[in-house]
Amino acid sequence: MSSSFKDALKSGKFVITSEVAPPKGTNLEKMAHHVELLKDKVDAMNVTDHQSSVMRFPSLGGALLVKEMGGEPILQMTCRDRNRMALEADLLFASSRGINNVLCLTGDSIVLGDHKEAKSVFDVDSSQLLATIRLMEKGKDMGGNNLDGAVSFCAGAIVTPEANPIEPQLIKFEKKIEAGAEFIQTQAVYDLDNFKRFMEYARGFPAKILAGVILLTSAPMARFMNKNVAGVSVPQGLIDEMSSAPKGGALAKGIEIAGRMIKQIWEEKMCDGVHIMAIGKEELVPEIIEMSGIFPALKTQD
Repeated sequence: MSSSFKDALKSGKFVITSEVAPPKGTNLEKMAHHVELLKDKVDAMNVTDHQSSVMRFPSLGGALLVKEMGGEPILQMTCRDRNRMALEADLLFASSRGINNVLCLTGDSIVLGDHKEAKSVFDVDSSQLLATIRLMEKGKDMGGNNLDGAVSFCAGAIVTPEANPIEPQLIKFEKKIEAGAEFIQTQAVYDLDNFKRFMEYARGFPAKILAGVILLTSAPMARFMNKNVAGVSVPQGLIDEMSSAPKGGALAKGIEIAGRMIKQIWEEKMCDGVHIMAIGKEELVPEIIEMSGIFPALKTQD
């Protein structure tokens, strides 16, 4: 089956992806609203999988909704909650329903979420899940059994370019590429000079790289991420810029900063695209793209 996202990656155009979060419940109205806003603005939408270990409507169900509404879904799959049999079964179902993009994640720790007594699985990690997809594309499962009908996916993974030290991330990055990752969406990057150094290394590998851009909503949020989110480093200059925003203007300043960063990444051809994360404020992604000023130019690439 074809994937318009894979076609976009192969075309050499500047690719934009974003995220939509399934609800904690069965009311899909807000998610559907976000899908409607984004489907003509981005090349694909990640559907998060119990993000931060908080139980939600399943990623697979959300991906089906995106597809039904005319969008291009990227199914996020974490290894935290399912063993290899369950993961393989979900991959079979996804492929049979035309969901052709997968982002393989190991998964956040259970202790971060809202079911702290749940048992983590971690039967396989993200690299092994990537390898499993490539195996299933050849018509075999992890038990060595033949499949009656193979799968076909554009599969990717994540990397954290601002991790300190960076060496363990580079080892994981190489392992994921070797396992078959076609694209990499990064954790948030705020220090673009540091990101350029990472890209000097990453350009030697075949996978397409999409720089992660997380919307800053306030200076306290930036400080919180610096303190609590591994691999995220917001430079003091950006924190000062957020702090200097007039009362009630921090969110607008965050949108401005995100748009500016996307424009710089695009103008300087740092990587192959961006992955925009406006956590809890997905309706602002079109405004961020508009603020970057690159959307008209992107349309001429199509």
